[in-house]
Amino acid sequence: MAINLLSWNCHGFRTHIDDIKNIINKYQPICIALQETYLTPEKDFIIKNYSILRKNSIRNERAVGGVALLYSQRFPSRPFPLNTPLQAVAIQIDVKMLLTICAIYIPPNITISQNELNELGNQFPSPFIIMGDWNGHSCLWGSQDTNARGLQIENSNNLTIPRQPPHFIYDRANWQVFKELSELASDIVHLGDIEAAVEAVSNCIIRVAEESIPKTSGKIKKLSKPWWNERCSEANKTQKKAWNRFRRYPTTINFIAFKHAKAVDRRVRRQSQRESFRKYINSIKSSITSKELWRKVRKILGATDMRKSLSVLNVNGQIISRIKDIANVLGKTFAEVSSDEFYPQDFIVYKRREERVEYNFESSSSEIYNTDFTIHELRDALNNLHPTSPGPDRIHCNMLKNLSENSLCLILTLFNRIWNGKAFPTSWRKAIVVPISKVGKDPQNSSNYRPIALTRCLCKLMERMVNKRLVYILEKKNVLSKFQSDFRYGRSTEDNVFQLETAIRDAFVTKKHLISIFFDMDKAYDRTWRHGILKDLFNIAYICLSIFIKNFLRTRTFRVCVGDIFSDEFYQQEGVPQGSVLSATLFITKINDIIKQLSPYVHGPLYVDDFQIHCAGTDMSFVVRQIQIVITRISEWADKNGFVFSVSKTKCMHFCRRRGLHPDPEILLNGNVIPVVSEEKFLGVLLDRKLTLRPHVSNLKEKCNKSLDLLKVLSSKSWGADYDTLLKIYRALVLSKLDYCSIVYGSAAKTVLQSLDSVHHQGLRLISGAFRTSPVQSLYVMTGELQLQLRREKQCIKYYFKVKSNRRHPMYDRILNPILGTLYANKPSYIPPFGHRIKKILSCHRIENIMPFPEEQPPPPWSNFNIYAVDDLSSLSK
Repeated sequence: MAINLLSWNCHGFRTHIDDIKNIINKYQPICIALQETYLTPEKDFIIKNYSILRKNSIRNERAVGGVALLYSQRFPSRPFPLNTPLQAVAIQIDVKMLLTICAIYIPPNITISQNELNELGNQFPSPFIIMGDWNGHSCLWGSQDTNARGLQIENSNNLTIPRQPPHFIYDRANWQVFKELSELASDIVHLGDIEAAVEAVSNCIIRVAEESIPKTSGKIKKLSKPWWNERCSEANKTQKKAWNRFRRYPTTINFIAFKHAKAVDRRVRRQSQRESFRKYINSIKSSITSKELWRKVRKILGATDMRKSLSVLNVNGQIISRIKDIANVLGKTFAEVSSDEFYPQDFIVYKRREERVEYNFESSSSEIYNTDFTIHELRDALNNLHPTSPGPDRIHCNMLKNLSENSLCLILTLFNRIWNGKAFPTSWRKAIVVPISKVGKDPQNSSNYRPIALTRCLCKLMERMVNKRLVYILEKKNVLSKFQSDFRYGRSTEDNVFQLETAIRDAFVTKKHLISIFFDMDKAYDRTWRHGILKDLFNIAYICLSIFIKNFLRTRTFRVCVGDIFSDEFYQQEGVPQGSVLSATLFITKINDIIKQLSPYVHGPLYVDDFQIHCAGTDMSFVVRQIQIVITRISEWADKNGFVFSVSKTKCMHFCRRRGLHPDPEILLNGNVIPVVSEEKFLGVLLDRKLTLRPHVSNLKEKCNKSLDLLKVLSSKSWGADYDTLLKIYRALVLSKLDYCSIVYGSAAKTVLQSLDSVHHQGLRLISGAFRTSPVQSLYVMTGELQLQLRREKQCIKYYFKVKSNRRHPMYDRILNPILGTLYANKPSYIPPFGHRIKKILSCHRIENIMPFPEEQPPPPWSNFNIYAVDDLSSLSK
């Protein structure tokens, strides 16, 4: 039910009583708030069907100001008592809900404190509406200027909708004009101050971008109706005419005509929506670009940008609703996570003692990795620079990629000045943090947001160049443990899952217990100890690299961006910035020593902060003791490096196929018992105690069926996306899930794996448009896809040759020279590990004797790659 509420500064109730009655006759409001009534207590007025609640203001026996509420007698209502010195009255009226309405008048010459307004608002039960004349001026509601009262109203009740910050539209950029105008002058990169040189280069690029790249308006777009057409407009117009005719002449014939016009309008809109959707689906063809294809797919899936969602925050029971305050609360939360307050007290004492030691990275020796950067390194980093959101300088990587050759050379000169001068621009240490809410967590809790740092694009470009040198040296000197798989060439999460699966299979066949601990680090990136990183680099004897990293990490600040509102500036005391390519390498360098805490009986792979250890043995007490010893070492190592393990999220699993009852192991972490679970997800694979992998396959089938829903929408016999597009989407959304870790879950029983065949067959039927009764073999012929069993064998063969080509792979010996072969042969009921399974596959396809090319160490990034092309034949005619 629609209700009308009116507010009017009448400048005298008696003078304008006729106008008030005319307003009532025209709008039939349930309530009218009147200000400056100029009424005295002895004057009474009666308005038909309305009650009056008023508060007079008398000064020197004269009526000044005053406020009144006229409310309809058709609805149950009562006056609501207020305890306030302000000129305000309130009622409660029941309009299918109990609504509190307040009328207020604040004279312009009176100072009202914010506490008085807050005390007034706190008296009202929700929902309530305050109407009145505040004598506050602000441009937000059309005033020519803004006074103190207007600012007070803005700050006390900020209901403005944040604008989206305008950004460049790169698809419509004139890159030819940009390249011509963006010729950098050589003198700006040679300015005496590095900060001034970087700022001059940034300003030059942005100035050219303003002239050659259009920008969005920043206004929030209205919800579009692409299906609306002339037929919809005509049907809607006919319906409105029928309604107006029936409203003026309420006859039966006009009523029937209106109902018919309304039904026609509804039918036309639905038909238009269906036709528009089919047209949109038909536009998804293989001829469009991959970017356009996935943009359309995301629209169909209804995927939205998480950054656009905005929630109020609840801080100790207090609701934070102003956008500026929300940004500040999030910024304070992010800053506190990386501060000393969140570290254990013992580590703080150790940290302060260690930080008294200053590491001198200066050296007279000229290491090869400290030479100047080359243009080849710059181009390589530029090609690998992802088109992410720009930082505070608004420079996008597309701008850098379209600079002229001369400008790139000047930027290289600037980078080498920073590299050799041991200086680092202060502006590069400032970041914009975009808060991303964690999926499935309460968005009103400020701790449930992940900070993504947006740094300057020039800084990210140089980071990539430095990072490539750092990674090369780490691999060249074998600094990283071979059991660490994160962010390394030729390694993946499958290595870690495969290593655990092999250990479990061997424990089963030898009648052993295997206990596995899955660690969870709390805020690992945000709490990484910076001085500890420099200490590790100093021990590796890096010089110039470490100086750049030291400058990169020190005195970093950030501001949180919510919409187009920025928080105050906060200091990030510890941690590495999220979203930085160099941060990932620094983190794995710092956490690398955790593997050194393992004993000969305990093994464990590492992937970023996903750490898992396991130990097998026939004696349960021996296994528990060995695991406990290692956990104690790991805890001591964590206490000296600032890492904290979450006891509630760290899990323990007991893998065993021995008969009889076995009590759960009791293993302590920081004095608390680690919970024992029967299932645990490790790097995307759901493991169970018997390693049947049935829970993982069931979960995988459920996820694939959800992805097939999109194909059902896109495919149709008479309309829909074409064959090539459907096949591309199916491979990306379904087959990618089926391929992941198939070398591990492919060892499950045939009856378990057969449940996935129905998913594969249904997807192929949707792609090819085949009948339900079509033979399965015909689907494979029509689509050119393999059976899932053959596809899993193909993945196993690829993984086998990848490991065989790399002698440094941690599972090289276990795959090429598997152990316990006789035992597995004598016990066929036990599923063998990958090393034994792959032999049968290779023998079946007769490729067991193929020798792949050995993996070669890539050349140093600073090497000179001068490629000379011989094009003598290009001048000859065919």
